[in-house]
Amino acid sequence: MRSSSDVSNPSGGASGRRMPTQPALRCEQVTRVLDPANLHRAWKRVRRNGGAPGVDGMSIEDFPAWARQHWAETRQALQDGTYRPQPVRQKAIPKPSGGERLLGIPTVVDRVIQQAVAQVLEPEFDPHFSASSFGFRPGRSAHGAIKHPFMGSPWHQHPIKFVANLTNV
Repeated sequence: MRSSSDVSNPSGGASGRRMPTQPALRCEQVTRVLDPANLHRAWKRVRRNGGAPGVDGMSIEDFPAWARQHWAETRQALQDGTYRPQPVRQKAIPKPSGGERLLGIPTVVDRVIQQAVAQVLEPEFDPHFSASSFGFRPGRSAHGAIKHPFMGSPWHQHPIKFVANLTNV
């Protein structure tokens, strides 16, 4: 197996401009992600959230039997850095205003892994986010953003207007 310093980033530009990839998680983070208690909490959360099967057709109810039979090899692939998530199943959801919105449905296995990773990384990174950041954060929502003190401040009631002279640019 090649080391992470030998692996180039995915294509998408001149390879000379791309830096070698780094492991997504540090060793101690991987250990915490794969801790049985963390994985059990992740599974409980995924089970509670429910949801439709992904591209593999596995339902929430089917996961425990699958895990008893296949988790050891999945865990090893995660430790080795060779695990690859399955493609996401796309489902078109009608919009109230007409048209459709594509919804991506990961497999149950990938949802459990994603949840286990989130449970390790959120406590590390969330404290460093701005107090005014509400998107995709635990315990925060668009409703909370509207109620945020900034929204009722004089800055919000009387926004500053900027004028830029771009003639010499």
